[in-house]
Amino acid sequence: MKKDFERAHLTLHGDVAVLTMNHPEAMNAASAKMVRGMLAALDEIETPQSGIRALIFTGEGRGFCAGANLTEPPEHGAGPISVGYTLDKIYHPFLRRLRDLRMPIVTAVNGAAAGVGMSLALMGDIVIAARSAYFLQAFARIGLVPDGGSTWLLPRLIGVARAKELSLLAEKLPAEKALEWGLINRVCDDAALLDEALAIAGKLAKGPTATLVATRQLYFRSLDNTYEEQLEAEREAQERAAETEDFREGVRGFLQKTPPNFKGR
Repeated sequence: MKKDFERAHLTLHGDVAVLTMNHPEAMNAASAKMVRGMLAALDEIETPQSGIRALIFTGEGRGFCAGANLTEPPEHGAGPISVGYTLDKIYHPFLRRLRDLRMPIVTAVNGAAAGVGMSLALMGDIVIAARSAYFLQAFARIGLVPDGGSTWLLPRLIGVARAKELSLLAEKLPAEKALEWGLINRVCDDAALLDEALAIAGKLAKGPTATLVATRQLYFRSLDNTYEEQLEAEREAQERAAETEDFREGVRGFLQKTPPNFKGR
């Protein structure tokens, strides 16, 4: 089942949804129209009746996302383009929405992930890239600084030295090198990318998704917490997890030596 949104489409595979940026003639360059469409798609899959328990995020055609669409005028009225306004009102809310999504995210990077497109790619809990894909901090090429959370994400993923190298030199980082650096999780042949993503997302969707969401939130918080703060965050999250149906089902399966049937509740 496929449903179209503004410059995006949603395909359902049982309890897994595939959200695809759909502006291939512009290499899926991000725009207000595209973000609006993707937010509408997320609204749909996060309704309880959808039954969706894992998300794959990818791009249509030969690119994942070529960065921000610089050819389209802003939608907030007349006057010069305000980059700060665009970030604050369009991209930041979408990035926060991905961060807080109530299901695990698998990013399937099918081609170039440049500029803010690289930031979008790295919002996945599991990031898989096609062998031909590459990552690019393109900002310096047009006289801008990194955005989309790049300067927060990259040092934590690959260290300050490599983060600065990517941002200052604005050189392409091939998928294989990104895997070697620990930026992403897996690389696969281009033709196998979606199947690999579906396999991983399907496994996540069959898991205790409520506690998987709590886990992804714990890791986001851990990057700024002290050790003591993180111990407390884990205690609070574990108390909530221990009250779920999935915990009771997991214990039942463990004691009876049968596979648990998690419901995400």
